[in-house]
Amino acid sequence: MRLFVGLLPPPPACDELVLALEAHRPRWPGLRWLDPANWHVTLSFLGEVPDPALPELRARLADAAAHHAPMTLSLAGAGAFPSADRARVFLTGLEGDLPGLADLADHVGAEALAAGAGQTDHRRFIPHLSLARCRADTDLSPLVEAFGPFSGTAWEAGTMHLIRSNFGGGTRGGAEARYETVDEWPLTARTPRGQS
Repeated sequence: MRLFVGLLPPPPACDELVLALEAHRPRWPGLRWLDPANWHVTLSFLGEVPDPALPELRARLADAAAHHAPMTLSLAGAGAFPSADRARVFLTGLEGDLPGLADLADHVGAEALAAGAGQTDHRRFIPHLSLARCRADTDLSPLVEAFGPFSGTAWEAGTMHLIRSNFGGGTRGGAEARYETVDEWPLTARTPRGQS
């Protein structure tokens, strides 16, 4: 199954973001706006994971979660990948305990790789939440600038999710994926990792 590990913002944070986007969406009808039910912050993309690797993966992810404390985060600002003037993805960023978030992402990636389920081309972690996609390179500079002042209410990220990507008809055709949590673990350390 096709999996990734992520954090899910709580409904109030998503509702706030939906409201903030209302004025911008009609001006950009060519974008494929992602369903808020699918919004997430990816910690580690795992890709296709063979069933025999799942027990060890679950055990290692549970252990990783136990070594990290809940963290305070908020959605804020705007950006685009790979760049605002040649964008394929429009996104909002995160603020708050970004060092703790990056540490968690690194730990999750290392544990997944050790379980035979991670990606060997480990990319630099960029905390974000994808909001819309473009079919071709698009200049989203005006949208990034207009949405840049957005600053959401802080929330506590206290649970890590193992999420399955389901594509309509079993292919990755044009349909948006549906995401399904297959397991979750609370972040239970009393202090952030590396602190006493």
